[in-house]
Amino acid sequence: MSVLRTASLLAATVTMGLTAGLFYAYACSVMIALGGTDDRTFVDVMQRINTSILNGWFGIGFGGAILLTGVTAALHWRGAARSVLPWVVAAIVLYGVMFVITSAVNVPLNNQLAAAGAPDRIADLAGLRTHFEGTWVRWNIVRAVASTGALGCLAWALVLEGRIR
Repeated sequence: MSVLRTASLLAATVTMGLTAGLFYAYACSVMIALGGTDDRTFVDVMQRINTSILNGWFGIGFGGAILLTGVTAALHWRGAARSVLPWVVAAIVLYGVMFVITSAVNVPLNNQLAAAGAPDRIADLAGLRTHFEGTWVRWNIVRAVASTGALGCLAWALVLEGRIR
């Protein structure tokens, strides 16, 4: 059981790291680069990203992080390994914060951008971009911080797990 607990915690940490890294990469490079482009390029690229990101590789990190963290919590529910549980639960809470932001802010903005249609048919590209960009970027930074906090909690849980053994 000890090996299974450690393996699930390691897998949860890795997948949480993938998720945190994704949001961090947007915050420190993708959105900064797109910020320097014209309105048509910005809208076109964001529409393409929002379509292409929905793939299995994204699902492994985004869905795997919460699934594996939940399994890890269940495996650490009893016994000497229980001291790891508060950190795993904290990671679940922080992931929940990130998930709520994603569901309530970023995805609806992505959907509005998609619903606007092809960039060459949008009458007010500047207005659409203004409505989207600032809010999306601000809340992406918050979800990057939340998911990085979750990663830190799981990393500390790994340290504690090593002390138990």
